[in-house]
Amino acid sequence: MNENVGTNKNNGMNKDAGEAARKVPDFTNDQDMDAYRQMLLIRRFEEKAGQLYGMGFIGGFCHLYIGQEAVVTGMTMAAKPGDQVITTYRDHGHMLAVGMDPKGVMAELTGRAAGYSHGKGGSMHMFSRDKQFFGGHGIVGANVPLGAGLAFANKYRGNDHVSLTFFGDGAANQGQVYETFNMAKLWDLPVIFIIENNKYAMGTAIERSSATTDFSHRGLSFDIPGEKVDGMDVRAVKDAGGRAIKRARDGGGPFILEMMTYRYRGHSMSDPAKYRKKEEVKKMREEHDPIEQVKARLLRSGTAEDALKAIDKDIRATVNEAATFAQETPEPDVGELWTDVLLEA
Repeated sequence: MNENVGTNKNNGMNKDAGEAARKVPDFTNDQDMDAYRQMLLIRRFEEKAGQLYGMGFIGGFCHLYIGQEAVVTGMTMAAKPGDQVITTYRDHGHMLAVGMDPKGVMAELTGRAAGYSHGKGGSMHMFSRDKQFFGGHGIVGANVPLGAGLAFANKYRGNDHVSLTFFGDGAANQGQVYETFNMAKLWDLPVIFIIENNKYAMGTAIERSSATTDFSHRGLSFDIPGEKVDGMDVRAVKDAGGRAIKRARDGGGPFILEMMTYRYRGHSMSDPAKYRKKEEVKKMREEHDPIEQVKARLLRSGTAEDALKAIDKDIRATVNEAATFAQETPEPDVGELWTDVLLEA
């Protein structure tokens, strides 16, 4: 499923174009275990968020990441401290992957003062300077130029940090994305554009909404190379992400990673997802689930099933604790309406 596509200033295509699919390096047992824990935390957290939404504790929009866990997990495994993450509104998984506290994330979902945005941002707008997480953005595609801005700051300051800028296949058709591609290449910014292609954007299949459906090619006219990656295999994500990040860190400029992934739920909690067949979702769950792939490898390597059940039990306890905290901690005082409006640098 991996295919390198790039450009060369001399001939328009780099030597990797048309190469056979890259062999994905195996994970060590410790790497598989780390990936299993991280993806399972995201899955259980999102399942609980869906429950709380149904119970009325979470209002507004809520976009779940169930099925796409391998993308952000593999990318953060490939990153190093100081690298920034910025994404769209399907963002809870990204927050957890960078190490944000599940209690603070869940409390923001329920609009509580202990949330990461003090209860004023909700599901789509959370930030953590400490964890180098810059949102959560509700406007489709608006985070992409901001991600390039982070990369510009890195280059200006002379550090070796890389901006990991996530967006979806729907956002990939937005005009500001292409303006950003042009600027990112013009200045050779250390930014990785990660397109999480879950095939349906808000609810329209990419074949009906996109004139070209290979998003790894979208940077060709800007001389930005790209690669198509199996986004359901955390090993493939980490491998491709590691190579792209090293290239950017070494001064190679921007890179596009098209992560072929899949969300099991609707676009948001209000979406019944009737635009796709149940059999399609069932097939993805049974044959390509990112967590089950890692679980199967761990069992084959000799990890006891009871040990994996214990991990699941521990993660469920963490998520349940976060949910209880998010329901019981106080709501923000009305005076908070006038705070966090202006930042004096």
